Amino acid sequence: MSGRRGAVLFEFIRIGAYVKVIAVDERTGTEISMVGDPARSADYLKQLAMKKLERVMARNKEGDTKGRIV
Repeated sequence: MSGRRGAVLFEFIRIGAYVKVIAVDERTGTEISMVGDPARSADYLKQLAMKKLERVMARNKEGDTKGRIV
């Protein structure tokens, strides 16, 4: 799966007591968003966003083959 992933772009938006993190895979255009604690480091929030992005991309890839003979 990591061979299929492109560069990942991150955006951090402070919303009151939270920070919204958006991660977008450049190659596939897959996008996720999550809300985190602004007291946590940007690196920590990026790690969480990457894990979520990888789960979503894996789920999307599984969905591509459902119902088809491969």
